[in-house]
Amino acid sequence: MSPIYVVGHKNPDTDSICSAIAYAYLRNERVKKGQIKGITDEAVPARQGDLNPETEFVLKKFGFEPPELLTDGTGKKVILVDHSEKAQSLDNIDKAEIIAIIDHHKIGDITTPNPITFIAMPAGCTASIIKKLFELYEIEIPPNIAGILLASILSDTVAFKSVTTTEKDKQAAEDLAKIAGIDDIMGFAMEMFKAKSDVAGKSPRDLLFRDYKDFDMSGNKVGIGQIEVVSLDLLADIKDALYEEMQKVKAEGNYHSVFLMLTDIMKEGTELLAVTDDASIVEKAFGKKLEGKSVWLDGVMSRKKQVVPPLEKAFA
Repeated sequence: MSPIYVVGHKNPDTDSICSAIAYAYLRNERVKKGQIKGITDEAVPARQGDLNPETEFVLKKFGFEPPELLTDGTGKKVILVDHSEKAQSLDNIDKAEIIAIIDHHKIGDITTPNPITFIAMPAGCTASIIKKLFELYEIEIPPNIAGILLASILSDTVAFKSVTTTEKDKQAAEDLAKIAGIDDIMGFAMEMFKAKSDVAGKSPRDLLFRDYKDFDMSGNKVGIGQIEVVSLDLLADIKDALYEEMQKVKAEGNYHSVFLMLTDIMKEGTELLAVTDDASIVEKAFGKKLEGKSVWLDGVMSRKKQVVPPLEKAFA
């Protein structure tokens, strides 16, 4: 028997890592209960990259080790969580056997030769979907699993400030907090955000790729990163270095554009840094011209819902 790797996207965030851990546990419990027939190999959580400081904090708090590193899908059985786009998935994903996909983003370009379990729901976080699956399959959620699922929801919805937040996310967070024994949800969220805001000693490249995704927009290669901090003052001294790194990455990867969202959690907005072959793309997408290297986007906190869609429309 060979393991089934449950893995999130490249440059993993808290939802990507924690959803992999939680879904692997859920699937293994379903196998024990006889709910799954056929492919019953053990599910093992995996990751496609290093953990960011927030995720390290969360796993340590709830007693989990980092998942196994996996970058190549060749010959592997895999379950994909928190993504369904080739550019964000394992290298050679077309040479892997995909068992299932669980995601909350738009449906991407990964295809399979056979029918699979594909669950995509409009939620603020993959963890919210997985919490529902625990209920659907009548599997009890352990306190430590509840803790990492709660952390994922708080991270992806920016403590419910993001426009991606749904009532399902809020209710799931309340339920999970009770199971995890967390009385102060917002206090826990601030602990996470303080960890997320740790940029000391990190190289510009590490910060750029902390939460970074590639997209194909009408045949143009576009990279979009995001750094979330409690105050943009924390990034003031390294902003120029980040921009220089973006220029290097654009040249190395033959990108049309590389964007970096500097998101201020408390101000609830984003300074968008842009290195692009066509500056008018920014104005087409957001109705604002670049002011030098960047543009301030008030109220913009979600890459998935507030940055990717308008950029895709601008490129179309």
